Amino acid sequence: MPFTKAEPGKTRVGWIGLGVMGRWMCQHVMSKGYSATVYNRTRDKAQPLLDLGAAWADSPKAVAERSDVIFAIVGFPKDVREVFLGPNGALAGSRPGCILVDMTTSEPSLAREIYDAAKAKGVGSVDAPVSGGDVGAREARLSIMVGGDAEVVEAVRPLFECMGKTVVHQGGPGAGQHTKMVNQILIATNMIGVCEALLYGYKAGLDLNTVLQSVGGGAAASWSLNNLGPRIIQRNFEPGFFVEHFIKDMGIALAEAERMNLCLPGLALAKQLYEAVRAQGFGRKGTHALMIALERLSNIQRTA
Repeated sequence: MPFTKAEPGKTRVGWIGLGVMGRWMCQHVMSKGYSATVYNRTRDKAQPLLDLGAAWADSPKAVAERSDVIFAIVGFPKDVREVFLGPNGALAGSRPGCILVDMTTSEPSLAREIYDAAKAKGVGSVDAPVSGGDVGAREARLSIMVGGDAEVVEAVRPLFECMGKTVVHQGGPGAGQHTKMVNQILIATNMIGVCEALLYGYKAGLDLNTVLQSVGGGAAASWSLNNLGPRIIQRNFEPGFFVEHFIKDMGIALAEAERMNLCLPGLALAKQLYEAVRAQGFGRKGTHALMIALERLSNIQRTA
């Protein structure tokens, strides 16, 4: 089954999931001349896109029936399964030649399952999780890690280029999700370092904004330090990426590591610390809310 390369004014885009990131990603696609049909469990989150001309659909299946390429970025693997493979899911509404694109961070095995089910129907399937958080989504600077058949990936590449600056085809189905696990493992232990370092600086009586001027451009620099460090200093723990979703990702990575007979103690420690963040009631805050849990371990009382 040949797949047609996406083209503004011709390719109809469907979008499922309009949260912190999905809304902006879809908006960037629309701004490049693509029409969009959207669905979200909470309709009011779709209103900014409806105001820009998007059409509303009442289910993922209805989205697919009116689209050529159907994107989803939702919360958990169970949500991915429902919106793609459920009785009212996107695959049920897809015709041969359509392409499904899952941009959720999910299980590599589920990506392969969706691929196999789609292929049996003549439908393309790509797993394309992203990194860059709310800032990257809003500014169209995401890194997109892609798994799937080369022909299908190239067909949707123009759409990816509306949302991200780095689009890399990593391999076959599931390869995008495996690459995202590498990304999350890197972030997990780095966030411990960022929070512990800023906590040390605070306890030492330093001006943390001044500290960032010194360390943010040297060997210790990282995306998390330079983008989330200022939010920590401002006590702004609103999410660019939810703690509870990060815990989900670390759980997937640890399960995959166990399957491959890998020992990843740093990742295991990070997950336990984030479990403490969630237990303290901050599961819907951003990943940098790890600072709150570390402060409480050291009996430092600050306003969250």
